[in-house]
Amino acid sequence: MKKHLIKVVLSCAVIVGGVSSCKKSSSSSSKNISRATGWKINAKEGGFQYNSDFKEQETPPGTVFIEGGTFTKGKVQDDIMHDWNNTPTQQHVQSFYMDETEVTNVMYLEYLDYLKAVYPPENPNYANIYRGALPDTLVWRNRLGFNETMTNNYLRHPAYAEYPVVGVNWVQASQYAEWRTDRVNEAMLEREGFLAQDAKYQVLNGEIGGTFSTEAYLNNPESVYGGQIDSLQGKQKKDSINTFAKRSSGVIQPEYRLPTETEWEYAAQALIGSREYNNYRGRKKYPWEGDYTRNGQRVGRGDQLANFKQGKGDYGGIAGWSDDGADITAEVKSYKPNDFGLYDMAGNVSEWVADVYRPIVDDEISDFNYYRGNVYLKKAIGEDGKVEILRDEIVYDTLPNGKIVAVNLPGEIKEVPVGDEETYLRTNFSSSDNRGYRDGDPGSSRFFQRFSDESANRKMYDSPKHKVERDSTGKLLRQYDTSNYRTSLINDEVRVYKGGSWRDRAFWLDPAQRRYLPQYMATDDIGFRCAMSRVGSKSKSKNKTVRHKKAR
Repeated sequence: MKKHLIKVVLSCAVIVGGVSSCKKSSSSSSKNISRATGWKINAKEGGFQYNSDFKEQETPPGTVFIEGGTFTKGKVQDDIMHDWNNTPTQQHVQSFYMDETEVTNVMYLEYLDYLKAVYPPENPNYANIYRGALPDTLVWRNRLGFNETMTNNYLRHPAYAEYPVVGVNWVQASQYAEWRTDRVNEAMLEREGFLAQDAKYQVLNGEIGGTFSTEAYLNNPESVYGGQIDSLQGKQKKDSINTFAKRSSGVIQPEYRLPTETEWEYAAQALIGSREYNNYRGRKKYPWEGDYTRNGQRVGRGDQLANFKQGKGDYGGIAGWSDDGADITAEVKSYKPNDFGLYDMAGNVSEWVADVYRPIVDDEISDFNYYRGNVYLKKAIGEDGKVEILRDEIVYDTLPNGKIVAVNLPGEIKEVPVGDEETYLRTNFSSSDNRGYRDGDPGSSRFFQRFSDESANRKMYDSPKHKVERDSTGKLLRQYDTSNYRTSLINDEVRVYKGGSWRDRAFWLDPAQRRYLPQYMATDDIGFRCAMSRVGSKSKSKNKTVRHKKAR
């Protein structure tokens, strides 16, 4: 009791006449007063600067909001292959954003034109940046089929502008997402006054000898635009406190990326439109309601709900009323969206997702945002204590098929694998590369040290290791793996792709179906779409949470 009385006295102010009165702290009455210290936030005098007016994440261009939740991931319908490579598991997914359509030809051409303008292929240092991003248009060729029209026209002819881009491998799709992140954040900074109006176009016109990288801007803004950022700052430059945007400013969007397999499947199922027991338990067969591929509603009854192969030699049906409107791919938004507002989550083209493929899903997998493919990196720090910016240094990688792609673009930050400083005595991860964690390899066992050297070197997924490189003249040198002891085609460079395509029968339209392909390969029926994580509240309506709390 005495201790309690002392606290009360200390919290009160003594006034004339010896009468004391307690004052309520002003920290709780103003969002610009710190509740921790009582200091001012965003004061002109200086001190702590923070975006206290931030409401919620803005919906990124081209995407729709996917509110997270729980669902049954895995194959629970037809299994005519009897491979059972997607064991049903209960999963929870955080909220995220996803492209409402697949990335189209015109969207990808914007990327190609940017690379060609900023990194002209005539420059020997840049030659392989543009070439490495080009889709493989030869995927349309067939030894016993005449498809040269698509080979020559599908990517660039305006008739196919709003058709999904194909011939793009997993590596190229991931690099497109990285490029898109920088372009969107560049536009956001310009809109908010951190960059001068039309600064981004000066790069395209060759007026600036450099470009914009989101991570470089956040970590070393003076390095952006080849070191010319001072002349390209917007109206915010007048405020010496907010010269550059920071992550705490709330202006910078998270990165675009390929969706994880779990996110893609959750978004395709779109259970929000139905609360039927079977649907919730994972019995929903297609992205739409019902067990049939034709529309059963009064309006449009009988119309196909997706673009897929209906039978042998039947890619669209008999011309006329019963036709699905496409023989190859179809223009995006040709069919109704699912309940999330996503188009073509079944049919048209299959889609790359981020995950490394494994045929067996561990019974003890993470049931929250499940994803296989984590390779943890950190920013390289130079001798001066600052992050290393790769200016004229471009790292290229020769894929197993001989295609050369740029691992980084000039102006980006150099990244290296995490080491002992980050992994020592951690329980949640112990290495940089986690693609093979708990997949059956000896290294996945906690008794790894008990294995002999001979058995430890034998991996469950010992796929062929072909080598390819180019000599000083540019000639391609191939060395095939001729070992007779390979037992698998699966390795850490094999990625999952989801959804049926215009070449697939209805069996593959089930969102739970999964297939795989080496990440360096491309086909005429695989495309992709981008996703972005949501930061902050799960729901776009924050009042929903408040109402629930009040109801209690």
